[in-house]
Amino acid sequence: MNKIFMSGNHTFGEAAIRAGCQCYFGYPITPQNELGEYMADHMRRENRVFIQSESETAAINMVIGAAATGARAMTSSSSPGISLKQEGISFLAGFELPAVIVNVMRGGPGLGNIAPAQGDYFQATRGGGHGDYRTPVFAPASVQEIADLTYNAFEVADRYRTPVMMLSDGMMGQMKEPVVFPEKIEKLPEKEWALKGRGDGPSRYLCSLILDALEMERHNWKLVRKYNEIEKNEMRYEEYMIDDAEIVVIAYGTTARIAKGAIKRVRKDGVRAGLLRPITLWPFPRRVLADLAGRVKQFIVFEMSTGQMLEDVQIAIEGNADITFHGRPGGVVPTPIEFARIIFREYQKVVKK
Repeated sequence: MNKIFMSGNHTFGEAAIRAGCQCYFGYPITPQNELGEYMADHMRRENRVFIQSESETAAINMVIGAAATGARAMTSSSSPGISLKQEGISFLAGFELPAVIVNVMRGGPGLGNIAPAQGDYFQATRGGGHGDYRTPVFAPASVQEIADLTYNAFEVADRYRTPVMMLSDGMMGQMKEPVVFPEKIEKLPEKEWALKGRGDGPSRYLCSLILDALEMERHNWKLVRKYNEIEKNEMRYEEYMIDDAEIVVIAYGTTARIAKGAIKRVRKDGVRAGLLRPITLWPFPRRVLADLAGRVKQFIVFEMSTGQMLEDVQIAIEGNADITFHGRPGGVVPTPIEFARIIFREYQKVVKK
């Protein structure tokens, strides 16, 4: 297979096109602008729809309209832009419409800066908008994973009729690596529920306005059953040097890459450290962590935030092991040496026990 040297942002675009994305709607914001630029050029070449909308709010509502017709639709933005899309993402969940939303995170809160950060974890994994709903969240840690997981995100979105979030960051979006792309999808299956115009067939409608409270309750429990299926079938994670580990690092995305470098360093000094990397941030690999806490009694959570994934780790471990947190928020990118020092320090506590 041929490898293509490509940035993360461009890879999001190419993978989406190969996955059958028929409509892209977006509004410029750094550090994800290269994605929109790529789609502006390549969607036209494929005779597909690209619209640079007048705002982020307009973009997500265009996604709703396209998804309702059965089209594979995508939008992208960065942190504050995703905030503006949250009402529309909630509407997608309520309508049960598939779509892919890419967030190339930057420092925050507020306008923040354009540096890579991981401060949008709560927003992504807790739904972010109003109402009872969940959003599957994929967190790639390489440009190759951006390609593979974007492709998969469209499949998951269609399979469960749900919006799916791709959570990246400014570093992942700008970096370049060799990529092997999946085969291009030439023909998508028909969606029986899609609004195509009545013609000679039965009338169809989609609605998330349910004024009767009992009907709304039934709809919520229907969504819960779907989310339970997603938790059962779509959870993904990576284990790195876990088998003999006495201390385990938990990190995702860019931070996990840095943590791997740190683990390689401390292993040379006899520190038996390993890494558990969530690939799906929701569903979060809670069962895996709970089982791991049966034999490992020291965990370290690394994040480029003040500690958001940390809460999911605490919930999973249920007090059965010690957890140390080290965060660098606001766009500060840690180094492998920095992480290695923390791992070594915490390992000394394990040895003394």
